[in-house]
Amino acid sequence: MSEQTVDQELWGGETRKAVKNFPVSGEHIPPPVVHWLGRIKAAAARTNAELGELDSELAERIAAAGDEVADGRHDEQFPIDVFQTGSGTSSNMNANEVIANLAGEGVHPNDHVNMGQSSNDVFPSAVHLAALAESKDRLLPALEKLERSLSGKAEEFKDIVKAGRTHLMDAVPVTLGQEFAGYATQARLGGERVNAALVHVAQIPLGGTATGTGLNTHPEFASRVRAKLAEATGVEPQPPADPFEAQANRDALVELSGALKTVAVSLTKIAQDLALMGSGPRTGLAELRLPELQKGSSIMPGKVNPVIPEVVLQVAAQVIGNDTAITIGGMQGQFELNVRVPLIGRNLLQSIKLLTSASTLLAEKCVDGIEANEEVLTAHGESTPAIATALNPYIGYDKGTEIVQEAMATKRTIREVAREKGVDDETLDKALDLKAMARPHG
Repeated sequence: MSEQTVDQELWGGETRKAVKNFPVSGEHIPPPVVHWLGRIKAAAARTNAELGELDSELAERIAAAGDEVADGRHDEQFPIDVFQTGSGTSSNMNANEVIANLAGEGVHPNDHVNMGQSSNDVFPSAVHLAALAESKDRLLPALEKLERSLSGKAEEFKDIVKAGRTHLMDAVPVTLGQEFAGYATQARLGGERVNAALVHVAQIPLGGTATGTGLNTHPEFASRVRAKLAEATGVEPQPPADPFEAQANRDALVELSGALKTVAVSLTKIAQDLALMGSGPRTGLAELRLPELQKGSSIMPGKVNPVIPEVVLQVAAQVIGNDTAITIGGMQGQFELNVRVPLIGRNLLQSIKLLTSASTLLAEKCVDGIEANEEVLTAHGESTPAIATALNPYIGYDKGTEIVQEAMATKRTIREVAREKGVDDETLDKALDLKAMARPHG
């Protein structure tokens, strides 16, 4: 391999043209995509040598250069804007040129590095594999961590009764533990949805070359490259269900984005509830004490804000916005090729990264440190007029409504008014047991 200094430009003319043609955002393709381009090029070179298509010594130099790219040693050599030609051709050519220059004398970026490949199958394959690996290695463990944190709080708070709320209005009692168990299940189901989508993300179009026909590639090329990638990384690429579907559409990435959007919706619900229950400390609900991480105001002394839930809510909004762009990008493939792949890949990998970070922060910096304000929770549970619902089997809905209305008007408890209206203490004790009410089925 030729010796290069780290500040040298390893790319060539096609990369220079693309840099000049696309001065759009200043944002480059995501590093995981760069790394998977390197892995694919390395595996392709070794496969072509095995198949007798490429000189073995030259192939090993190409493969070693691809390994360096895969290891992240040359990320600065990928300067093209993410908003580029919609097939990712510019970035594929960028990879070919960098690897050819690293591999040294006699290596051609197209004839050798790109042998048996096309931008149309290589670039989307790199995006698929990046999304697959980042989801499995980062996002799913983060969601599992959040689930564990929420489940731990569900167990800690299992006997603390509080007012239920529907429509933001008082409802029959629940336990704080039941609420947190619901949040934990949202996190678990979110992980299951993501994992289910990865079955299709793993199906890559590699081997289809330009249009799905596999022109100019060996019949065994794709299967051997997939096997090498699996052996080297533990990520297991799968053959496409149909090469023309895989080439023309990015539906699997749209599906994964939909699962990520659902996770964002779940995190929004959880974060909003935590912020609301932590509101106060004097004029809000004040049912939870959220961890104090920093000063909440530059002017109001002692103010504490729900900063982690606020971060999570902003992340969720961005992920939902990313999904909208991905959906539009997925709709815009014509005939044999979707040409919005850089946009889809950029947004998808950003969503995975953001949700990974947000889930981890929510677990570590918020949920794990939450304390229950039992006095307030109990008071709210006992004061909600909706507990009169438990009297329905004994006195009927209409008389229950009358009791609630009078209790509200006179600011007395349901128990006091019900007793006044002739409900005996034995019935009241049985019906208005808040813990039993929150667990009607034992």
